[in-house]
Amino acid sequence: MSKHLLEAEGLHKVYRTRNGTDFTAVQNVSFYLGQGETLGIVGESGSGKTTVAKMVAGMIPLTSGSIILGDKALSGTKRIRSDKRSIQYVFQDPVSSLNPRWKIRDIVAEPLKLYFQMNAKAIDKRVDELLDDVGLPREFKSRYPGELSGGQCQRVGIARALAAEPAVIVCDEPTSALDMTIQAQILELLKKLQQQKGVSYLFIAHGLEVIYSISHRVMVMKAGEVVEAGETKQIFHDPQHEYTRSLIEAIPRINIPQFQ
Repeated sequence: MSKHLLEAEGLHKVYRTRNGTDFTAVQNVSFYLGQGETLGIVGESGSGKTTVAKMVAGMIPLTSGSIILGDKALSGTKRIRSDKRSIQYVFQDPVSSLNPRWKIRDIVAEPLKLYFQMNAKAIDKRVDELLDDVGLPREFKSRYPGELSGGQCQRVGIARALAAEPAVIVCDEPTSALDMTIQAQILELLKKLQQQKGVSYLFIAHGLEVIYSISHRVMVMKAGEVVEAGETKQIFHDPQHEYTRSLIEAIPRINIPQFQ
């Protein structure tokens, strides 16, 4: 039995291009995720971080490697219902990830109908509880995504993920489309939910600025490979790789003017 909640070993992803050549998007990526823990995966565009996230979530097949959840090996994309339920996904764009023709109630209820035997009354009760969990008024369930702000839509996306009662939620740059104030609110919400429910996060980010407050450990990727991994404080205060140092140096800093 795995000593960790989730273990990925030697993940490898190769795509065949239109001209018949192979492109290696991810090469020999290994990591683990503990119960109630957040692993931040960071890197520039094209580093392979989202490819890793989608392989873990079963959205794209592995070329090679293994993913183990608890004591069970997961296949690439052909997963049974319980395995799909165990790993849920929160997308980068909170608006386009929601069906614009569905009311919020139906969006949040979809996993309840898919994974649990619940009658309509029980579903309505659970939808209310999930909206409470993510800090949205219950009356929002009769609205459509187009009537909500980006931050509110992302809260709906989180509620939808929580509805499946997963062990792991993959958060694929969930705050990058939001302004700074809303980013902070969503990060605080995710931390609160983790404390309350013990869920584990695989948190994907383009830069390190959103990683520090939410991640217990950090994995830095460049060109499809892991260049550095370790505890968050160690990565920030004593980075070993030049690329990690460049990411830290790129974090915006506010210069406060001196007044006489």
